[in-house]
Amino acid sequence: MNAQSKVLKWSLIIGIVIVINLFFNYSLSLVYKHPVYENFCPNTAQTIETINTREQCIQIGGQWNGNVYAVPAPVPVEKIAQPQGYCDQQFTCRNTFEASQKVYDRNVFITLVLLGAICVAVGTFLGVNMLISIALSIAGVLSFVIASMRYWSSADDLIKVVILGIALAILVWVAMKKFKDNK
Repeated sequence: MNAQSKVLKWSLIIGIVIVINLFFNYSLSLVYKHPVYENFCPNTAQTIETINTREQCIQIGGQWNGNVYAVPAPVPVEKIAQPQGYCDQQFTCRNTFEASQKVYDRNVFITLVLLGAICVAVGTFLGVNMLISIALSIAGVLSFVIASMRYWSSADDLIKVVILGIALAILVWVAMKKFKDNK
């Protein structure tokens, strides 16, 4: 009976941890929409015209890459007239999308860290039921992990070190406050 009770308790804890984090992430996706590439770089044309000059490329918001050929020539280059470069037509809109995505990732990171901190604080300090306390604390830590994984590729190296330092300091502080040695 005791083993069955432990399995049931841990099943509930794991279920609460998973559902809390799913709730956080899906609620966030409903409230705060992520940037969509097609909204920044719409591809509405049925045919795409080849851009052969630097001026045409810049005029449409592209980036001209000189002395690079868009496709290999099937005949010797000296026998055909080739453009003197290649136009990256989505250069400007792609950079705008990537900047928007970086801001989105940062804001989601901050939100998930705050929600995780609230879970850890409630689970650690409010003295609720032990099962709920454990589940909230683990859910908060998992929220930190999910937030970091989502933002990690967008964060600068210094920000990564700061994130890890703050997380470590908070976890050590909570452990020291909650589990004092009574010597």
